[in-house]
Amino acid sequence: MMADNNYILNFLEMLEIERGLSKNTIISYKNDLNQLNQFCIDKNINITKLNEGTLEKYLSKFVNKGFEKTSLARKISSYSQFFDFLINEKLMNNSPIKNIKQPKLENKLPALISIDDIQKLINFSRKDKSPLGIRLNCMIEIMYATGIRVTELVTMTLASLYQDKNFIIISGKGNKERLIPISKDSQNTINEYLKIRKFFFKKDIEVKWLFPSKKSKAGHITRQRYFQLLLDLSNEANLKIKKISPHKLRHAFASHLLANGADLRSLQQMLGHEDISTTQIYTHILDERLKQIVKDKHPLSKVSIE
Repeated sequence: MMADNNYILNFLEMLEIERGLSKNTIISYKNDLNQLNQFCIDKNINITKLNEGTLEKYLSKFVNKGFEKTSLARKISSYSQFFDFLINEKLMNNSPIKNIKQPKLENKLPALISIDDIQKLINFSRKDKSPLGIRLNCMIEIMYATGIRVTELVTMTLASLYQDKNFIIISGKGNKERLIPISKDSQNTINEYLKIRKFFFKKDIEVKWLFPSKKSKAGHITRQRYFQLLLDLSNEANLKIKKISPHKLRHAFASHLLANGADLRSLQQMLGHEDISTTQIYTHILDERLKQIVKDKHPLSKVSIE
């Protein structure tokens, strides 16, 4: 069955080179496909000969084990793209997954952090004047000020600071770059952090990462470490909302921006969404704001109609 592993390796290589997908996304594809490949090995089936019925039985075990719909949907998406790759390579004639439906997903948003709680978190983070405290405060403020993904945050480089630091340039999914404006306050926070950045160097050697780490093999602070530091801080700050995560900060950025007058297209650009439909999960916030505008501003709302 070694050939099956080669098919998977070739597919993953294509995702990295041609589509420019992130390392974490490729690892998810790899895990899903290795699981399927092991199933085929156990059943003594070549993965290119897999049929719809056998694949359905394989997927049903995840349903029976109570897997989240999002996890199952991701697996189906991984397999669908893999089989399309095999068809394009003329290693299969038909995809065994083409008639298998994706589970219906709810557009579920994380709990919204209030503006008061965000301000409380930032103020609390500013109290720690140690290098670790200054770095964490800077990371929190950048994330809330820009709404960037956690992977984009931890892999920022010094070159991300653009034109006297009133913009940051982010390399997002598919290596697509986008400019995001930042406020004077955010610029000041970054400047304060840059003064102590050398604390995180190995042997005082300059590195390209904005948030270097002495302990990380990657050379920069990891997503997991940032998540843990953020969680610990939010617990210490005694906020109303529990378990603050990087994704919740990104969600707060988007929600608060829309509630204060931003439009969906601008938000789409800043969040780095390829498709406006991804940004439209926030339309309920926009709807509420528009209702309030009509109520407050429309002439007919000011008079009684006979």
